[in-house]
Amino acid sequence: MTGPALSEGAPRVLIVDDESGILDSLRILLKTEGFRPFTAHGGRQGIEKIDELRPDIVLTDVRMPDITGVQVLSHARQVDSDLPVILMTAQATLQSAMQAVNEGAFYYIQKPFRNDELIAILKRAAEHRKLRVENHSLKQEIRRRDKSDSRRPIGRSKSWLEVLRLAETVAPTDSTVLITGESGTGKEVIARYIHDLSVRVDHSFLSINCGALPESLLESELFGHVKGSFTGAVKDKMGLFAAADHGTFFLDEIGETTPSTQVKLLRVLQQREVIPVGATESINVNTRVLAATNRDLEEEIKRGAFRADLFYRLNVIAVHLPPLRKRTDDIPLLAESFLYRSGLARQEQAMVLSEDSLDALMAYSWPGNVRELENALERAVILSPGDTIKVDALPERVTARRAEPLVSERAPVTPTLEAIERAYIQWVLQNEGGNKSRAADMLGIDPSTLYRKLARYGDV
Repeated sequence: MTGPALSEGAPRVLIVDDESGILDSLRILLKTEGFRPFTAHGGRQGIEKIDELRPDIVLTDVRMPDITGVQVLSHARQVDSDLPVILMTAQATLQSAMQAVNEGAFYYIQKPFRNDELIAILKRAAEHRKLRVENHSLKQEIRRRDKSDSRRPIGRSKSWLEVLRLAETVAPTDSTVLITGESGTGKEVIARYIHDLSVRVDHSFLSINCGALPESLLESELFGHVKGSFTGAVKDKMGLFAAADHGTFFLDEIGETTPSTQVKLLRVLQQREVIPVGATESINVNTRVLAATNRDLEEEIKRGAFRADLFYRLNVIAVHLPPLRKRTDDIPLLAESFLYRSGLARQEQAMVLSEDSLDALMAYSWPGNVRELENALERAVILSPGDTIKVDALPERVTARRAEPLVSERAPVTPTLEAIERAYIQWVLQNEGGNKSRAADMLGIDPSTLYRKLARYGDV
């Protein structure tokens, strides 16, 4: 994964050596020459500081006890493939030089070296770093613009556009995002969109439905396990958190997890490490977490079914998806998209909706949201013999009218807004002699909108 942008001002250089005198002299030299030096005593501390500081350049000795400079180089390349690492050694050999090059070292310098020689190498490394970061940022911006234009989740309603704008704002960050909404509203679609616009796009997007697995199996999938940790664990298994390292991990239906699993998830978010089932040592992970639920987690907290501390860790950025019944303007666009994709899959011309079919889709409340709309259209495509989907090809639940009568023996004390609107539309229609165009003009709406309203009320 490419690391953060080059720091403003002087490049940050991490110096790694097991001799304090060398660390002090190099720190003074680099500071005098306009760099921002940081020091680490030994390879183990060097690896820790790479994770902590995310420097612009690493300058490390090769021969150190416990952790060698080549191991520091390997770790640095895993953290940031564009991070220049310069190796120093007093015992240079052709074999060690070749190993350094193969591992991806930026330069291999032999001790003792002249100060001006080292400074020249560091300046080249800083320029290399700057160019690589600028190139990556440019590619990322181009990719983001392309995907924003061509792969933006479909919809033009105000509530949906607000969701997309928020997703596009948080995508370049590493913030945890909690996506809420009813089932079928497109939570995974938004999660993938955030990943596609993030700096992690070149790495994995993995997902799991937390409600689809029993607790023991879920924890094995999330965190991994070691051989022999339970019956059937015949070999070590990498968990999804580790598999999604440097990428994005989407936890769907997070509200279905048990309190025991919630504790372990909290540790991942706080410590950025996982402990496989049956293991004693943790594994560091650099994974962005996106979570989703159709539950009201604050109510779940009151009931004692969800941990408040985990909720606050997840709810850094909250994205709430509106149900389809509150974004009916998007139904024609979604339907057209589903039919187009269906045509591509069948290698045929996309089918079209008849006017009364579209009216029926617009009038239905869609309790299953976008997923239900897609399934209804898939059924209709199969049952339609020609190239037009007629209303009788739609599911009965979609076409059944549940119009509220204007007059009943037991009228409600307070009529609904829908009943009032329907009565007013019928009154205007009657005054205009049933002419829908003039009635629409009187109502201040276009004729197609009036027709859809009448279809919804069962008055056509």
